[in-house]
Amino acid sequence: MSSDLSAILPRVLIVSRRTLRKNKFVDFVGEYHLDLIVEYGAVPVIVPRVSGVHTLLDSFEPIHGVLLCEGEDIDPSLYYESAEASGGELSPDELEEIRKLHASDTAIDREKDSIEFRLVKLCLERNIPYLGICRGSQVLNVACGGTLYQDIGKELSKNFSEENRVVHMNYENYDGHRHLIKIVEDTPLHGWFRDSLDEENSEMMVNSYHHQGVKRLAERFVPMAFSPDGLIEGFYDPDAYNPEEGKFIMGLQFHPERMRKPYSDEFDYPGCPSAYQAFVKAVIAYQKKLNVSTTVSMPVPVPVSVKLDPEMEKQRKIIARSFSVAKNLYTRGQELSPSKEPEHKAGAEFLESKTALSLQQENRLKQIGATVRNGGSYLGRMKLNEEREKIARMVMEKMSVEQLYDLLSFYRMMGQICSEAMERKIQDLNVVAP
Repeated sequence: MSSDLSAILPRVLIVSRRTLRKNKFVDFVGEYHLDLIVEYGAVPVIVPRVSGVHTLLDSFEPIHGVLLCEGEDIDPSLYYESAEASGGELSPDELEEIRKLHASDTAIDREKDSIEFRLVKLCLERNIPYLGICRGSQVLNVACGGTLYQDIGKELSKNFSEENRVVHMNYENYDGHRHLIKIVEDTPLHGWFRDSLDEENSEMMVNSYHHQGVKRLAERFVPMAFSPDGLIEGFYDPDAYNPEEGKFIMGLQFHPERMRKPYSDEFDYPGCPSAYQAFVKAVIAYQKKLNVSTTVSMPVPVPVSVKLDPEMEKQRKIIARSFSVAKNLYTRGQELSPSKEPEHKAGAEFLESKTALSLQQENRLKQIGATVRNGGSYLGRMKLNEEREKIARMVMEKMSVEQLYDLLSFYRMMGQICSEAMERKIQDLNVVAP
């Protein structure tokens, strides 16, 4: 059954990040992201960061959700008006200093940019649930017309005194570093962390692994949190947020999945995994909506014609002819002529062994010589089936729409599997037949 679940569970696309290991490029995704997606009921599908993948995204359909996370700096030409202005407010000397200080992040990866911006565009066009963490939040903002600080230290922190500056990247205490943020009330983020917040100021401590961040927030978004220097630490689209209806568009600059106590998997706050839980909830709801719309518009499949060998084709014609004779007896009440008795035999035997018959049908089958010694059991089975159907209807009346849809999806899948298995068996018979 586990192999069948992949056909039922929704799919969340996650783009990998490339790194150099043993002089070879290796693609990876942080395991915490994958664990949480699986835990809440979806299947993570990793999109490799390799050349040309941005032209093959149709191959990853169906897409029920997109999670974009860490990575290198976004190409600044994507959020400045021209490539010539991509240096922003920074001098060449400052840009060189930034490249040396943040060497692992400042190497622009245009292939990753291309893949991720295309995925964001798909999400916005189709209302596919989207969660952006760290770089993923920056990609979302830029894709919607916002801009970034190319370096927070050079462009934002310089406006504050040394003691009031917020450290957004601490290489010496990478996982342990935390800084304060203030959460905006009446936002999803506030709801998730409400029980852990300082009641007076709605503040909490978060981790931080970035030297860039949102400078101008795209118009469609509403901030959910700020750091003390004014940097936006989280935002969402309130018009595209309703997990129960499959709506979720959000960006978080910090990493809630990595906010864990030292040497432990225990989260800093109970609300840390809530963004992933709400995101997957939206993904599941989106899949159900997509399946319903696909089912409504899906054309009736054309049966596949199976070529039979001459002997099997002869038997098929005999059975078909016998059913034709039986049909005339049922519908017209005709008597069977002795000359046609051999023709009805195959169909009569089939009906005897497979079908629950009415008394009228039994009498007519007797006219054509069918053995109905088990007719009583057929009527018993028919009555039992009627009782089962009545009980099933009563049970289903009490089920929710989601439960009924899940049940329908399961039996649709089983029907497809059964049809495929039957087709293979018929083809195997065709191959081995003399």
